[in-house]
Amino acid sequence: MEFQQRLQKAIERGQRASVARAQAELDQAVNEKELQRLHAQYRLELSERIERCLKNVADQFPGFNYEDIVDERGWGGAISRDDLRLGPSGRTTAFSRLEMVIRPYSSSHILELIGKAAILNREVFNRSQYHGLTEADLTSFTEMIDHWALEFAELYAGKS
Repeated sequence: MEFQQRLQKAIERGQRASVARAQAELDQAVNEKELQRLHAQYRLELSERIERCLKNVADQFPGFNYEDIVDERGWGGAISRDDLRLGPSGRTTAFSRLEMVIRPYSSSHILELIGKAAILNREVFNRSQYHGLTEADLTSFTEMIDHWALEFAELYAGKS
């Protein structure tokens, strides 16, 4: 094979590699948008579940207030209340709160649920559950939301 033919084949290989690289970049951009859409869909469904569960817990214990959380921490909700305690040492306040949020989309492509709870000024749990977006199972996340809300209700009922 003479030089001119080898040169032509090298140029063709370079062009094919360039086209393949451009296609891979396009596929990556499409995949990134699809992952963002999937995260938004999961976030919406789970934040609605969080709201329903927390409002149900708040309805069982008068004095709890529900608040939506939509900020840099994520999307979700929280219930909280302040109790005034009278004792031999005087008046004290006791703070109780349950918060659950779905973390914002990130380049790590995970779906993450964060739960924090405090009862009468004491932290009772600070947890997270996460899975890759492509492997995430909404059923396990909804079960975890339910479990954390029920655990908080049980602990609060036992301490108040």
